[in-house]
Amino acid sequence: MSDLLMRLNRNPLSGAIVKAIGLPNPVPLWREAGPYVERPFEGKNVLLRRTVGGYAADAMAAALTRAGAAPKEAPRGDAVGPLDIVAMDATGCVAPQDYRALYDGLHPVVRQLARNGRVLILAADPGAALTPAAAAVARGVEGFVRSLAKETGARGVTVNLGYVARDALDRLDGPLRFFCGARTTYVTGQAFHVAADVAAPTAMPFTRALSGKVALVTGAARGIGLAVVERLAQEGATVVALDVPGAADELRKVCEPYAAVPFLADIAAPDSAERLADFLLERFGGVDIVVHNAGITRDRTLANMPEHLWDLVVQVNLAAVIAIDQQFLQRHVLRDEGRIVCLSSVSGVAGNFGQTNYAASKAALIGYVAAQAPLLAPRGICINAVAPGFIDTPMTDAMPWMIREIGRRLNSVKQSGQPRDVAELIAFLGTPGAFGISGATIRVCGQGLIGA
Repeated sequence: MSDLLMRLNRNPLSGAIVKAIGLPNPVPLWREAGPYVERPFEGKNVLLRRTVGGYAADAMAAALTRAGAAPKEAPRGDAVGPLDIVAMDATGCVAPQDYRALYDGLHPVVRQLARNGRVLILAADPGAALTPAAAAVARGVEGFVRSLAKETGARGVTVNLGYVARDALDRLDGPLRFFCGARTTYVTGQAFHVAADVAAPTAMPFTRALSGKVALVTGAARGIGLAVVERLAQEGATVVALDVPGAADELRKVCEPYAAVPFLADIAAPDSAERLADFLLERFGGVDIVVHNAGITRDRTLANMPEHLWDLVVQVNLAAVIAIDQQFLQRHVLRDEGRIVCLSSVSGVAGNFGQTNYAASKAALIGYVAAQAPLLAPRGICINAVAPGFIDTPMTDAMPWMIREIGRRLNSVKQSGQPRDVAELIAFLGTPGAFGISGATIRVCGQGLIGA
């Protein structure tokens, strides 16, 4: 759906009025329509910053170079813009005075960031700090990142933070390619951990990254699910697209362009998990990527919530996910080095009026992936959650116009996201290159001002 405010700003007649009354002028966001390429940063102006005592800069430089960049390390204050990417090693920040390095490294270049520029900062893992002070300083980098993201978001700039362990520096290629590239356009102000808990995959291609993989996407007939089917197929995956029998016609249309395999089922039915496991084993011998996208809302305040609506939301959004995973794990339907991605929500992070049932189920998924991650690591399996914010889908299209327009502006980039933006993060987390990230919940919300 087109953005009315963006159209008004670009019209010579209405643009002056919009500006005069102080409405925002959202920047067109940088997106890619095609699959991954081998050298995505070729021709980009990339600046690398270091901190004294940091341990990640050399690995960052090597990963950026492999992605086609020629990172420069200009002295403080040099004119180096417009900058497409700024990557900073802040792992040397272990004492309060070390925060000066953040100022010295980024203050001179903030104005040189290009529209839709990318900033990625790596910090030490607070959990591995030797002292409480060092842990506090490492954790404080997150506040810096979230604030800088809000200061620069109106220009389409994204700013993200990776906590990287010393023994996980060989896992930076995938995260740097995603968080420094076009595909993170609606992911900003977020923090993720890169750790060495999951064994390295047997192969880690950067193009056709999912070739030979079988992926299951639930709730695939429209919206985010449809975008995920398209995105996984672009990377070479064979996709099994699941939706309810009532969406059979829509699902068939989704599957045809991508040679995806339709599977009709109500995941809330008692036998659905077993039937799905049987099908995947018989047809493909198993599955490599599971995207738990199916979900429903049945909104009421708690005082007005009928018990059948409460039970239905919990069953579809949470119980069905657990039941499917139990079948897949117990019967080894999910192969070693597999990936599981659960669709949570910013409602699960911050709560939402009239959504006690929905928010409970989505918050539960955040806890679920964190608890499952260490259990699955020995098999090389990663499990993560994605929490979308205001994304243009058929559900948001049904909102009253004024509520929809206000909802689109309540984030740092002053506009709504697209289903493709969510699919980009899901696709990345499904790749072999994401093997350093597990147990995480990452929001795709343009740094929504509530729950960000």
